[in-house]
Amino acid sequence: MDIADLRVALFSGNYNYVRDGANQALNRLVDFLLRQGASVRVYSPKVEDPAFEPAGELVGLPNLPIPGRGEYRIPLALSASVKRDLAKFAPNLVHVASPDIAGHRAVTWARERKLPILASVHTRFETYPRYYNMAFLEPVAESILRRFYNRCDALVAPSESMAAVLREQGMNEDISIWSRGVDRDVFDPARRDLAWRREYGIADEEVAIGFLGRLVMEKGLDVFSDAIAELKKRGTAHKVLVVGEGPAREFFAEHVPGAIFAGFQRGPALGKAVASMDLLLNPSVTETFGNVTLEAMASGIPVIAARATGSTSLVRDGETGRLVEPGRISDFADVLETYIADPDLRRAHGAAGEVRSREFSWDAINSAVADAYLRLVGQAAAKSA
Repeated sequence: MDIADLRVALFSGNYNYVRDGANQALNRLVDFLLRQGASVRVYSPKVEDPAFEPAGELVGLPNLPIPGRGEYRIPLALSASVKRDLAKFAPNLVHVASPDIAGHRAVTWARERKLPILASVHTRFETYPRYYNMAFLEPVAESILRRFYNRCDALVAPSESMAAVLREQGMNEDISIWSRGVDRDVFDPARRDLAWRREYGIADEEVAIGFLGRLVMEKGLDVFSDAIAELKKRGTAHKVLVVGEGPAREFFAEHVPGAIFAGFQRGPALGKAVASMDLLLNPSVTETFGNVTLEAMASGIPVIAARATGSTSLVRDGETGRLVEPGRISDFADVLETYIADPDLRRAHGAAGEVRSREFSWDAINSAVADAYLRLVGQAAAKSA
């Protein structure tokens, strides 16, 4: 059996209606599989004005907006029409990318038919409650995730550090790595543009500390803002450049006064914005990989990140950036201050990060998922023989 024999039913809570790192990876995977001759059908909520056109055929799932986060949809039970579509498509493997209601139903549907199931882990959902003053729910969330992932035949995680956490939590025994790639046509040190910086009020000699990503609390906006406040208290000159949009923009603007908001960027404009930073500060602990970290590295920018899943598999501490214990505001400020005072260190760590980023090729990375598919389909066939 080879990739062209695969018939994959992919379930995702967000495939293309809001752009994020997870669904960008899923779309790249589907594009890769289709180019190899596989058949793929995607089941996910659909909206009238999605963020981008999907790769492959997309079938809409019944859904409702998430309370308080209306830009996101929660897919509900599989409708009769979706089940008919599944039966007609006749997949030989089911891939679930989010542990939501529809994901649970898809797992049940596949198990009833003895189809192999692979789950991809894209974020640390169990950590989300702490950012909304509900940390007491974390053990409950972890228990629900454990039940979900143990009903799957195998998992893929985007980093070895995340795989280690999943094993420690007892999520599954069969966990392999589906890393992430970076678009070298977009992210490149050569895209740095001093004229673009000047248009935003950043002088050539000023150090711009960047934030890159969706403006939501679970990205560590509170830690970022507190670290910047500590820098100001110390009288350390700097600018803050924010690239991205999201529902917590007002919080960020209030807690990082004077920050420059460049808004949502994409394609070459995004590459220019990232390369025009001097540092990237990524204090998030919810990442399973950290696409923004890799994008900054490919742009020749040193990264200061929380010592957490994802970042520990990318950032080589003291070589391509620095890793800081999560939440330690003074330590984040110390590292920022060191980089701000030493342009040679910034250049050296940025250059080392760019070299390391070359290891991440999308097709090679996605072939690892195809290999996992083929292994699971083969195992299922052997059991039924």
